[in-house]
Amino acid sequence: MTRDRSANRRRYLALWFPWLPSDRLKRRARSADGSPEPDPRPVVLVEKIGGALRLAAVDPAAAGTGLVPGLTLADARARTPALRTIVHRPDMDAALLLQVMEDFGRFTPMIAEDSPHGLMLDVTGCAHLFGDETGLVRAAHERAGRIGLGIRSALASTPQAARALARFGPGGRFEAGQDRQEVRRLPVAALELSQRETQALQRAGLKRIADLDDRPRAPLAARFGADFSARLARILGDEDMRITPYRPPPPITVDRIFFEPIVDDADVERVLSDLLIETADRLDQASQGGRAFEAGFYRVDGEVRRIVVRTGRATRDRIAVLRLFRERLAALANPLDPGFGFDQIRLSVLETQTLKPDQSSLDGDRPDGEDFSRLIDRLTARLGPEAVLRFEPLGSHMPERAARMVPATMKVGRAAQDWPDLTPDDPPLRPLQMFDPPQPVETLAEVPDGSPLRFRWRRVLHEVACAEGPERIGGEWWRAPDQKTRDYYRVEDREGRRFWLFRQGLYGETDEPRWFVHGLFA
Repeated sequence: MTRDRSANRRRYLALWFPWLPSDRLKRRARSADGSPEPDPRPVVLVEKIGGALRLAAVDPAAAGTGLVPGLTLADARARTPALRTIVHRPDMDAALLLQVMEDFGRFTPMIAEDSPHGLMLDVTGCAHLFGDETGLVRAAHERAGRIGLGIRSALASTPQAARALARFGPGGRFEAGQDRQEVRRLPVAALELSQRETQALQRAGLKRIADLDDRPRAPLAARFGADFSARLARILGDEDMRITPYRPPPPITVDRIFFEPIVDDADVERVLSDLLIETADRLDQASQGGRAFEAGFYRVDGEVRRIVVRTGRATRDRIAVLRLFRERLAALANPLDPGFGFDQIRLSVLETQTLKPDQSSLDGDRPDGEDFSRLIDRLTARLGPEAVLRFEPLGSHMPERAARMVPATMKVGRAAQDWPDLTPDDPPLRPLQMFDPPQPVETLAEVPDGSPLRFRWRRVLHEVACAEGPERIGGEWWRAPDQKTRDYYRVEDREGRRFWLFRQGLYGETDEPRWFVHGLFA
């Protein structure tokens, strides 16, 4: 039996949005007043290059009058006086393309940016989800039209061939072998060489890809470099250079695509519940639990809203996670707006952690700390991650750097250390209330390097009844070379108030050591 080699070849779909900058302006105008832009004048986007204003992009109407990117604005106005000029914003174009790339992830997880203003999709094995390759291309065009973007596409066996056919050729779907014949008809500009090299080829009478393909590669490589032969082989389909996907997919992703968009909150919550059931099953099969869950809501007009909830510990409890989503959606400052409806909802597990089964007690009680962890998760979902904090120890012996405040649901950082083991009967080594920065005090000591007999703080004189110390802490010379040694004392005044004082600098290191109060004991 003969094996069909074409079945093993990969298939790439090149999508090009030639009018992306002007389409972005039309989308913004529609979102502002609900109707298309009424101004009929051709639109050009300009930027300053070399001290002159030049066209960076044009809309179809401006292109119809003969205007092309690169012209100076003065020349463009001379050819077409009635122009509407807008400052070019490549950052906003890039943001829109990123949004479109995330939305077009519904067709394949193997998707990458194809600059400028294009996407490259590896659709190998994905066509059957849309009937066939023709259905896949049709679905991509319909989606782009619904978003409001003009599009050209080509489906071929290599990314370079698909790109060339979409941008310099007729576009369409080409079978393996057929794409090579179509590429041979393209101009040499499809190689996207420098302007100087393209002109050199044309002056030599090499105007089409076929003229290059029919010649030996060695003389061409000697004249234009070794990269020229590789570029020619890739565009002809002789060499397949795989694309690098935009980002690796999350560990677990579950999608729902709807034939009819949904707008009701009850339908959204019902879909989230179904997605969480499937997600919990997949987590259980992998013996993992989720620490961060993201729900992506894809609107019909291409807008995407993402909501993330985090948990203090790994979990597969779908009811608890659904409650967190409900709390998060209810607490949004900018409520979830379905617009004309959501046609896709995606649930992703952004962070996973190994989760072993817990042994429940015979009376049905939950493991220690589970109720408290769920309370933290609910408060975080309702108030935000920055509103619920916890202490995390750090590897520093300086008191002000020995701990930091982090979100309660955050994983323990690499810099975190273990809390020291203390006996409950021992007095606390550090006060709960600490001042940042430490506050200066005036003291009177019995001996220069001894504990204070009395000190004045905030205009109040405190007589020391008892003192304990010193606890000597050296400065961190690798952070601050001039940092002085500190001697800490725990003191109690005659009224029973307890303070944490330190003397900065030793006698001999400095002429006048200074005293500070760093904290108060309860």
